[in-house]
Amino acid sequence: MAAKDDLGRAGEERAAAHLSALGYEILDRNWRCPQGEIDIVARRGRVIAVVEVKTRRSVRFGHPFEAIDDRKRHRLWCLAYAWAHAHRDAAQQGSLRLQAIGLIGDDPATATLEHLEDLR
Repeated sequence: MAAKDDLGRAGEERAAAHLSALGYEILDRNWRCPQGEIDIVARRGRVIAVVEVKTRRSVRFGHPFEAIDDRKRHRLWCLAYAWAHAHRDAAQQGSLRLQAIGLIGDDPATATLEHLEDLR
């Protein structure tokens, strides 16, 4: 497995732990459908968060959140609705929200973590 894939997987582990520490229940990880993949789906209260995780060793090629442009946000909304359609029971219990977690550092366990709770 490529070092980039290992970094991304470790970043997703840290992001899931961060969400759990904030009281989110992790509903799904790496959920796939024909349109793509959602990194994390989590619920806290009546909010169902579809979370995109971006992990970078540095900001040399830009901040992780810069990779989430309008096209990516549109795709994430399409994936969020696909997830909600496939999980109607869970989806009826809350409202969907896009979120992003960005990690910057060589080791995701100690990297700087930023969490955007409402990605519009």
